[in-house]
Amino acid sequence: MLKRWLGLERKAAGRVVAMNWAPRAGWTARDYGALAREGYGRNAVAHRCVRLIAEAAAAAPLVADGEGRAGEAMRGLLARPNPDQTGCELMEMFHGHLQVAGNAYLELAEGMEGPAAIFALRPDRVRVLPGPRGWADGWEYRSGETRRVLHRDRATGRSPVLHMRLFNPSDDHYGLPPLEAAGRAVDVHNAGGAWAKALLDNAARPSGALVVTGRDGGEARLSEDQFDRLKAELETLHSGAANAGRPLLLEGGLDWKPMSLTPAEMDFIEARREAAREIALAFGVPPMLLGLPGDNTYSNYREANHAFYRQTVLPLARNTAAALGGWLSAWLPGEAGLHVDEDAVSALGDERMTRWKRVGEADFLSDAEKRRLLGLEAAAPGQ
Repeated sequence: MLKRWLGLERKAAGRVVAMNWAPRAGWTARDYGALAREGYGRNAVAHRCVRLIAEAAAAAPLVADGEGRAGEAMRGLLARPNPDQTGCELMEMFHGHLQVAGNAYLELAEGMEGPAAIFALRPDRVRVLPGPRGWADGWEYRSGETRRVLHRDRATGRSPVLHMRLFNPSDDHYGLPPLEAAGRAVDVHNAGGAWAKALLDNAARPSGALVVTGRDGGEARLSEDQFDRLKAELETLHSGAANAGRPLLLEGGLDWKPMSLTPAEMDFIEARREAAREIALAFGVPPMLLGLPGDNTYSNYREANHAFYRQTVLPLARNTAAALGGWLSAWLPGEAGLHVDEDAVSALGDERMTRWKRVGEADFLSDAEKRRLLGLEAAAPGQ
C-alpha cells in the first residue's frame, strides 16, 4: 500500500510497474479557516468576486436620515468609525466577512457621551449565545486567551454587537456564505491548477506504466535489485522540471504504456472554465466582469456591470443600511436612520440619465410630479 501511494508498485505477476491514484475526490472542509485559505487566499476567481462585492458595497454612499445630535453622531461614526479605519475600510471588511463566512459582526464602543467607535469582529472568533427561547441573547468573542461576553439589553433595545448574516435554511444563528456554496467549484478549479503545475513539472507527460515482457512475448519478472534500480532511476533521472524532455532508455523487454487521460481527453481547460463560471454564479458576479471567455449572457460590459449593481451590490447595500441604521439609532438620542443614495452611485450614471430624460419628456406631468418621481424635494415657491 505504501508503494502504491509513493507512486510505484510492483504487481504480483512481476510484469508491471505502474502509477496509481486515489479513486475518491477530496473536498476542502467548510469551516471559516479552510474557506478563507483555499477560497479567498488561493483561488483567483473567488478572491476577485469577494473583492468586487466588498469594494462596490462599501463604496455605495450611505446617507444619515435625521437632524440634530442623532444625525450628526451617525454621520461622524460613518466617516471615522475608529482611529485605525475610515468608514469605507470598515464596511469593506464587513462585507468581505459576509461573503467568506456568511456572518459579519460590528462592535460598538461607548464613550463618555454615547457611541464613540465601531470595530469589525472576525467571524471565526465570535460565537452566538442563544437564550432560553432560542434567540441570540449575547455573543462570546475570543482572541487568544482573551474571552469577552457581550450581552443584548432587551429592555432598551440596545445591543453592543450588530450581527448580519446571509440566509441559511439549516441554521438559526449563522449564515451560509456564497463561498461555501461555491466550495466544490473552487476545489475543482484549484485542483486543475495544481494538476497543470505538476504536469508541467513532469515535462507535461501523463503518468503511465512500464510493462515488462519476455523475449517470447510472455510474462517476465524483475528481480528485487532490478526493480529497486529501475525505481531509483525513474525518480532521480526522469522526474521534476530539471529533467523535462530527458529521453527514457528502455531495455530488457521494458515498454512504456500511458495510463492516465491526456488533457484533451479530460477536456481540462473547459472544466476549469465551467468551475470558474460556477464560482461567479454563486457570488452573483457576471462572468464577463471577471474576463471569463465564452460568456454571452450580456451584449456588452456596461450591461453586465448594471446587472451586477442592480442584482448583487444594491440589495446588499440596502440591507446593510437598514441593519446598521436600526442598530445605531437605539444608541442615539432622537430619530435617525440610514439609506443608500443610489443617485450617487457612479456605475449607474447612464441608467440615471436615461430615467431623467424619460421623465423630463413626459409633458402630461407637472414639474412637481416630475421631481417627486425622481426622488427630489419640491421646489421652493417662486423657483
